[in-house]
Amino acid sequence: MISIRSISKSFGSGSSATVALDNVSLEVATGEMYGVVGQSGAGKSTLIRSVNLLERPDAGTIRVAGRELTSMSANELRVARQGIGMIFQHFNLLSSRTVQGNVELALEVIGVDSRDRRARAAEILELVGLSAKSAAYPAQLSGGQKQRVGIARALAARPTVLLSDEATSALDPETTRSILQLLTDINRELGLTVLLITHEMDVVKSVCHSAALLEAGRIVEQGKLVELISTPGSRLARDLFPLGAYQHRPGTTALDITFSGGNADRPVIAQLARDHAIDVSILGAAIETISGNQAGRTRLELPGDLATNSAAIDDLRSQGLLVEILGASA
Repeated sequence: MISIRSISKSFGSGSSATVALDNVSLEVATGEMYGVVGQSGAGKSTLIRSVNLLERPDAGTIRVAGRELTSMSANELRVARQGIGMIFQHFNLLSSRTVQGNVELALEVIGVDSRDRRARAAEILELVGLSAKSAAYPAQLSGGQKQRVGIARALAARPTVLLSDEATSALDPETTRSILQLLTDINRELGLTVLLITHEMDVVKSVCHSAALLEAGRIVEQGKLVELISTPGSRLARDLFPLGAYQHRPGTTALDITFSGGNADRPVIAQLARDHAIDVSILGAAIETISGNQAGRTRLELPGDLATNSAAIDDLRSQGLLVEILGASA
């Protein structure tokens, strides 16, 4: 649905130019919720604004729904953008218009007649749970309600792709959860392809099927979350299950064990202690539901050196578990 190939974007010129995107490529499948995560200044906003060419890349191509946007004329691009909705971090609502009027504006600019505008706005406001607020003005709304208006406006023209630019970063945790649930419902009910950017791993963990890690304008890791979980050394997987720093204790072997799918509810640790007569210490654990599957990571400490524990480690790996050795005595 979204194909980004080798795009680059710089601001300024010469030695003072700032590189925002450096040869970035990613693919978002139809109906997928795809998250791009990174810290401030990583290039996330430039990337998502490039998808609908609010920022035109210096190089590379962008295809949405099979159409190459980067080669379109201004008129062709104007039409293509009707199929791409966008949600902004700071809502961008017109204070002089009611909730209904803000949603209708998205249809007014593309020439939809007033009767159809009213009907569509009423329909989409019901979808986002704001029918009772249609006559209210933005100043009378909470932050979460304002973002729901922003979502309704983005959906008004019946897009096939929805872009979310840090849509929850200005909201409190409870409101964030409700907005993420709304995006999940929209993705499922309308079959929309959703590309969202965020600096919060909890957002990716809650709603995304796939993710990419962006640093200094480059994609350093990407893939489906269920596959990344089982990838040794994955930084995204590590951040999905943060267990903190580890300091090795002499005379022990420390392991991080990653569970996913059918392994998540098995008594792996109890069986390990029983079968190998080991006194297992649990140093930390995190269990999450990711892409509809239970997954988690547990940090264990085993007495003895690596050679002493090699049979136990081999046993864990034979069960399809990802085992990473954090520290071991010689």
